Amino acid sequence: MNSTASSSAHIVLIGMMGVGKSTVGRRVARELSRPFVDSDDEIVARTGRAVTEIFATEGEPAFRVIEAEVMADLLGSPIPSVIAAAGGSVLSESTRSALRDSGTVVWMRAPVDVLVGRTARGTHRPALANDPRATLTQMESDRASLYSEVADITVDCTAPISDVVSAIVRSVNEVDAQ
Repeated sequence: MNSTASSSAHIVLIGMMGVGKSTVGRRVARELSRPFVDSDDEIVARTGRAVTEIFATEGEPAFRVIEAEVMADLLGSPIPSVIAAAGGSVLSESTRSALRDSGTVVWMRAPVDVLVGRTARGTHRPALANDPRATLTQMESDRASLYSEVADITVDCTAPISDVVSAIVRSVNEVDAQ
């Protein structure tokens, strides 16, 4: 459990792309009367470029540097927020360290088959261009231990969105009560 988990700390949603961090995060923020921030949207706002463009022109390593800087800024903000962290944000040790000290970290999980279905229609996920199922399976394998390392709460995201939101709000309130 993070030592700073309280109503004055952030709620950070982590997990694989397609799990619903942005959709659920907006609703959790509304329920808890907090601002909502999506790390990918923040990257676009700061750079003036789409994530796909950064990947295409500068490559994944350059994108990960930008992502880590944005996450450090978001997690360092004094305004308690609900933050949807990009799926790969846990790849950075500095981001994982900041996550451990940021508040309540919620690992949103869903099986790869569900993620494939949810991401199939999007064109904004450059990593899924060739073989989405194999890519998501490998990413999940590579990242599961990292998500587990920083998560205070794990939520099954195969349930209806309203149930997922309720489970997160209830869990965060229980953490705050401790």
